[in-house]
Amino acid sequence: MDIERLTKAVEQEYYRLKEFKKQEADEEVKKSFLANRLKIKDQLEKQAECQKKPKEYKYVSFAPITGHMQTTRKSCVKSGGTYSPQYTCLRVLYSVSPIPQFFCWVSLQHNYMVEDETVLHNIPYMGEEVLDQDGTFIEELIKNYDGKVHRTPDHVIDDGSLTDDMLYEIINNLTKSKDESSNNSTGSETEDSCMVELNSNGMPADEIFQVILNLCPGKGWTLEDIKTRYKEIKQRLTGGAPQQCTPNIDSEEAQSASREQTMHSFHMLFCRRCFKYDCVLHAWKPLPTQVRRKSPDDVQETNPCGEKCFMHIKDNKKRRLSSEVVSWNGAESSLYRVLRPIYQSNFCTIAKLIKTKSCQEVYQHSLHEGQDDDPVPEFEDANQKAKKKRKHRLWSLHCRKIQLKKDSTNNHVYNYVPCDHPGQPCDQSCICIATQNFCEKFCQCSPDCQNRFPGCRCKAQCVTKQCPCFLAVRECDADLCHTCGADNFSSDTMCCKNVGLQRGDRKHMYFAPSDVAGWGVFSKDSCQKNELIGEYCGEMISQDEADRRGKVYDKYMCSFLFNLNNDHVVDATRKGNKMRFANHSINPNCYAKVMMVNGDHRIGIFAKRYIEAGDELFFDYRYSAMDALKFVSIERDVDVALR
Repeated sequence: MDIERLTKAVEQEYYRLKEFKKQEADEEVKKSFLANRLKIKDQLEKQAECQKKPKEYKYVSFAPITGHMQTTRKSCVKSGGTYSPQYTCLRVLYSVSPIPQFFCWVSLQHNYMVEDETVLHNIPYMGEEVLDQDGTFIEELIKNYDGKVHRTPDHVIDDGSLTDDMLYEIINNLTKSKDESSNNSTGSETEDSCMVELNSNGMPADEIFQVILNLCPGKGWTLEDIKTRYKEIKQRLTGGAPQQCTPNIDSEEAQSASREQTMHSFHMLFCRRCFKYDCVLHAWKPLPTQVRRKSPDDVQETNPCGEKCFMHIKDNKKRRLSSEVVSWNGAESSLYRVLRPIYQSNFCTIAKLIKTKSCQEVYQHSLHEGQDDDPVPEFEDANQKAKKKRKHRLWSLHCRKIQLKKDSTNNHVYNYVPCDHPGQPCDQSCICIATQNFCEKFCQCSPDCQNRFPGCRCKAQCVTKQCPCFLAVRECDADLCHTCGADNFSSDTMCCKNVGLQRGDRKHMYFAPSDVAGWGVFSKDSCQKNELIGEYCGEMISQDEADRRGKVYDKYMCSFLFNLNNDHVVDATRKGNKMRFANHSINPNCYAKVMMVNGDHRIGIFAKRYIEAGDELFFDYRYSAMDALKFVSIERDVDVALR
């Protein structure tokens, strides 16, 4: 297949469809314009009828000012005709200091992951002074984007205009035969020699997808991405459902499906780290763990639920029940297969959740089901070798502490990605070991992994280095730390003070004009030393994207970039919270600390000393001496800072 001819055919089809869509939009605008013009014409006619009627105009006259100094300036308004002029005193409007300028921003309470912008959407305006000092800045900026600028000749297909419908029509029109193309409603004139043949699975050849990728590089797609998108659009427009899609368990079309089919949507779309569907923070969605977990103590029911409970069934009746046939619909059977591995042989609880069956019927259904697709794992005795495991974990934690102290000079902090290597221990090939991260509860390794963080056993507030979590610069985990109160969600009896970020604790803050630079953030409440004030939130971007944005921010002499780890940077320029207004100081009253919170690095702002209510918040940006003079030319009074 000739790629050049195919590229030209795709371009022609794109421009033709774009012009066709534009004509449709113009027709809609014309119809709306004519309809609005008729409405305006009717309103003007009604107004003209009302103006023909005579109206009486009333003028309020002011009494002349007497006993006032003749130097007072007055204003005279003349209406003409027989009406007398109106006089009033002039009032002086004194100058008011304008509020500081700031960039528009969107409020966020959590970090938000965004993709890299590989195309420069617009040339930023820097002012004549910046361009006079550095005339090559715009050229260097375009080079950072590999010369890709929005709507340039190399950027053939506009990212915004390439909608799902247009993408489907381009590919569909180029995969039809000549006769079908001639009968197309939009009048495609593509030659038969440029048509793409369909594969055995009904998909067009990869050449047409590769051509579209080359014509719209700003999308950042891969070949598999655009093929997957085409499949989804085709299924949506043709009304077909994906093969792995199981009908809703609540619908009339519910089928009797296996546990994997029923839970497929939950496993693929649900994020087990932030408990959200389609989360934008975690690109890697962990699947359900395959390792053995400790069996809950309260799963099995010991007392019958009633007189007709399945526990009253005797052995001879069990054999009779196994031969009887009970009608179960697809939804009930699917729900049973989902609940059985969780509640095991507790048929009373399963019946309560199904609601339409008794526990005897559930038990009878279990006899017919026989061995489940997901058999209940044989859990080991939790008390077996407990002392040995405890000593092993404490020893591994001790070794990890020594390693942290050795690597204290190393400032490399890598993003956490759960490890997944079934059947292999966590060694140097493990991603957690390679990045010097602990294995978390989201990892697929064994619960007895030497690199797995075991949590703390503190009985205090976990605010000193005696706490393993505090020493490792991480918050206590409610699933691991049970003695410190991290799993206690009652604010009245909570004792652990190392869970503030994950629970959204923050002080009441407001932003107002600062005496140092622009706007500043102030604390409405007093803060104790080392107390959490809030979190620094913004867009999570890659280091490469931060370098591209930072060059523009440096020219504006205003930057909100904050290094999160070696992989990501938090940028609060476009999206963020009030903490973005905290100014820099070499004598700050706050300090920032990057902490591991349930597998995510987050930036916490803490009080460096006691802060009174109404004080402005400062923390050290770690500027160099030259950058400090460039960005922050005013330093607050040292006596005020150290009070």
